[in-house]
Amino acid sequence: MLLTSAEYFAFLTILFFGYWPLLRWRNAAMGVVLVANLLFVARWGWIYLGLIPLAACCDFYIGQGIDRVKSQQVRRMLLFFSVLLNLGLIVTTKLPGSATAIALPLSLSFYAFQSLTYTIDLYRKDSKPAPNLYVYLTSVLFFPTILAGPITRMSSLVPQWAKLKNPLASAEGGKALYLIAMGGCKKFLIADYLGENLVNRVFDTPTLYSGFEVLLGAYGYAFQLYYDFSGYSDIAIGSALLLGLKLPPNFNRPYEALNVAEFWRRWHISLSNWLRDYLYFSLPGLRSKYKIVTYWNLALTMVLGGLWHGFAVNFLIWGSLHGLALALQRWWQVSRGDRKPSGKWLPRFTRGFATFHFVVLAWIFFRAETLDGAVDMLLQVASGTFGMGNVTPGFAIVLGAAVFFHYLPKDWYAKTQKMFIEAPAFAQAATVAIAMGCIQYVSSTGSAPFVYQKF
Repeated sequence: MLLTSAEYFAFLTILFFGYWPLLRWRNAAMGVVLVANLLFVARWGWIYLGLIPLAACCDFYIGQGIDRVKSQQVRRMLLFFSVLLNLGLIVTTKLPGSATAIALPLSLSFYAFQSLTYTIDLYRKDSKPAPNLYVYLTSVLFFPTILAGPITRMSSLVPQWAKLKNPLASAEGGKALYLIAMGGCKKFLIADYLGENLVNRVFDTPTLYSGFEVLLGAYGYAFQLYYDFSGYSDIAIGSALLLGLKLPPNFNRPYEALNVAEFWRRWHISLSNWLRDYLYFSLPGLRSKYKIVTYWNLALTMVLGGLWHGFAVNFLIWGSLHGLALALQRWWQVSRGDRKPSGKWLPRFTRGFATFHFVVLAWIFFRAETLDGAVDMLLQVASGTFGMGNVTPGFAIVLGAAVFFHYLPKDWYAKTQKMFIEAPAFAQAATVAIAMGCIQYVSSTGSAPFVYQKF
């Protein structure tokens, strides 16, 4: 069930009207959400009705053991079992061509990452256990996050059930509708359009296009991926907000970053934070007096993050590029005594321009199906040939709009959201209806799957 399908919006509407009248009986309302979670995963295959709840039950009881047992050795062993279980789920659903990957089309990476936040936080004594299995299952299987995040820490989501207030505040409801409508527009009107009208063709056969067209295709993919994934995140966050629950933000205008470290503080924020808190901080030598260990751990973290996207040389190169860039940046900062760079406009523009193009370069390896395909893309760009015969006016307009909306001042977005929230209900409904009408008109062929859904 795609988050942009009519089926999903019907599912969300039924859930909304079934959930809020029962909230005075909190357990009953949570039961409605739990059933919705199970129905949602069942749409991807009945096997998930057994697999995911079984894994979740194992992690809950492992967490109970970690919290209650005093022996550090036993606690460490229990955590090892949780890590092994969740890594097993990731590997079995991601190994290319394997029987399990074919039988299990839905990747369980995001579920596994969320589940690991529970047991690792308990092991580190950074959080308290869920009050019971019922609350834990409702939280860890929460349907908006299970396909592609945002990766939500159980220590953040579990306590929210006890704090829910009925009825839903009008401001929260307005913000939820705004996010869902905005996410749909990002996905259909920008991401899918860019993909279908040049990006996919350029990456499939780059040698058939001029160097300039290939470069535009690479730029197009950078914005396609951003609007696709941030659109998904908006819909997920808005869906949760309709139920009174808050998920963490996942994007913050990433192409405005002035260096690679800042890019990762703005791009896929929930994954970046997970890699930092649960992988980087777990690597040996964190407090070593040798700085090279820090640089090595930064690089290794990003290499592993790259391989999580897929066991392929392209993802290895993509992760290695970002890992090397982060390590070099940290080395440069240390060598300069962490001195702040110049705040003048020209140095800032130069740093931003260089960072954006480094990210685009790395995206070429991320998107290309093969290493040869990525090399062909780079060689075609380097050829310097110019031609615009395959670039339609529509693509140029949509790419221009994508760039324009990304770089709009942040307070403009906040003001637009505020205007929508404060508008009368009929105006909100009309705005959403117009947005859905535009989406329906443009996307008569339907929606492509979200890019990060496969990870």
